[in-house]
Amino acid sequence: MLVISLDPLPVGSLSSFVHILARGSASRCAVLDFYHAAQKLGQAAAACLDGRTKNARQWFKLMRHQLRHGQSEQVRSELAYAINFRQFSTSVLKTLTNVHDYLQKHHEHIKYQQFKDNGLPNGSGMVESACKWLIQQRFKGVGMRWSEDGFNHLLHLRLAWVNDRFDNVFLGSVNPSPNR
Repeated sequence: MLVISLDPLPVGSLSSFVHILARGSASRCAVLDFYHAAQKLGQAAAACLDGRTKNARQWFKLMRHQLRHGQSEQVRSELAYAINFRQFSTSVLKTLTNVHDYLQKHHEHIKYQQFKDNGLPNGSGMVESACKWLIQQRFKGVGMRWSEDGFNHLLHLRLAWVNDRFDNVFLGSVNPSPNR
């Protein structure tokens, strides 16, 4: 289940990561959007294999398949081999190194087969759709203008409402509005 948190998230942005919070638990899992990771592989294919060729498309398809099915280590190994043992120009090596380092940095967030086995999404489309439903439909109406503080207060109320926690917002002390 996806629960939108009011707590700041430590890694990435909503456009690149899906953050799953277990209800009633402090544990969270960050999943790098699969299509974002695949886009990085596409950059590698374009750089080292001239992305328009049949070989580039085949290599990209294989790397994307391996990444999706829990073989991210093989993908990183393939990139490392290309960096260390193939003769490429400096610009191609830079692109390959950037893609390799990116996947290495996010190795905990690209375990797509494991995430799938646990019923977690591998893309951010669901989160982006939730943001559109939660925020844009309510807060971006014609003629609506919000101060940053006002928007943040209303967003907390909106999230409490959709997460069935609205009554909890008013338990305990209520802080006066900063707009007075």
